[in-house]
Amino acid sequence: MPASSVTSPGVHLGDDADARELARAVNEYGAEVVKDRPDRFGHFASIPLPDVDAAVAEAVYALDVLGADGVVLMSNAHGKYLGDADFEPLWAELDRRSANVFVHPAQPPMTLLPGTPAPLADYVFDTTRTALNMVLNGVMDRYRNVRVILSHGGGFLPYAAYRFSGLTATVVDPERDAEDIVRALKRFYFDTALSASPSALPSLLAFAEPGHVLYGSDWPFAPTEAGSYYNHFLETYPDFAPGQAAAVNRGNAEALFPRLTR
Repeated sequence: MPASSVTSPGVHLGDDADARELARAVNEYGAEVVKDRPDRFGHFASIPLPDVDAAVAEAVYALDVLGADGVVLMSNAHGKYLGDADFEPLWAELDRRSANVFVHPAQPPMTLLPGTPAPLADYVFDTTRTALNMVLNGVMDRYRNVRVILSHGGGFLPYAAYRFSGLTATVVDPERDAEDIVRALKRFYFDTALSASPSALPSLLAFAEPGHVLYGSDWPFAPTEAGSYYNHFLETYPDFAPGQAAAVNRGNAEALFPRLTR
């Protein structure tokens, strides 16, 4: 049940008009692939943020006309994160359609560490950054019909969630309740791509709500060898509850994408 999407840097490479054309070409191609094998493939439509008007128009077209299974958003659009107030019209449209939204990390607006490619460290950071930005700016509370999937186990969000909630409520904004922040963070879904490890998986399963952990491989952008490395940890994890492994491998995804249920 693969669901395909365009990875970082997405379809907006600096020019609004070019981004609109590229998003449309990518999304129509994806729809054709699904049309040929609707029982096997799904696709997330690419959205040309930070051009909000074009992003809204493409999301509506992809979901309503092309029948996309959801949309993919980069964690930041040229330095603007997903909780930004300018993106409210897009979230409102996605919420009206109860859309699935897959968030893939992008390079954050900062200099790379020498000898450290962005996917190695910066992507994990940027996923966490945009998720926290969405929660603190109220996106996850205002748009409760949207299901947001964070790639790569949510970065380090599961591990640091109570740091975020506790420090926000006691230091950053004492008017906010720590448990409300935790509840908003728990609304996210998480995939296991490159993240099903002996240290990360227990933290992810301890934090995520039941049904909110989905198998992910990052293929073909991560090579088969990388997928096999993390699949081994997932397949040999000793502490799954009864039925939990099957739910992570497929069942939880079927609940989000009933069209692909066998």
